[in-house]
Amino acid sequence: QVQLVESGGGLVQAGDNLRLSCAVSGRTFSDYAMGWFRQAPGKERDIVAAITWRGGTYYADSVKGRFTISGDNAKNTVALQMNSLKPEDTAVYYCALRRQVVSTIPSDYIYWGQGTQVTVSS
Repeated sequence: QVQLVESGGGLVQAGDNLRLSCAVSGRTFSDYAMGWFRQAPGKERDIVAAITWRGGTYYADSVKGRFTISGDNAKNTVALQMNSLKPEDTAVYYCALRRQVVSTIPSDYIYWGQGTQVTVSS
């Protein structure tokens, strides 16, 4: 049973920084792709960033230059460093896991965390 647990969400002001972490436990596989998604009220769940086990990364245009995704294979964790946060970054953030390649489509991911709320006030 694979489990993903997010942490690090909270309430911050515009311009602040926040770091999310996703811990993976259980039976995992080495050729993974981890994605961070977010979902605001009334909106679809969208990709924010993703990383493969080889270190390849993907970023949504809206977060390029502000967010950084990183992985620690030894610790089975993936982090999302979010800098210069904006009110429009407010959402529930989810980490997700799939095999091999990055996908921007939520349904392509097999395992999901429970989500962590990020609220950015103006």
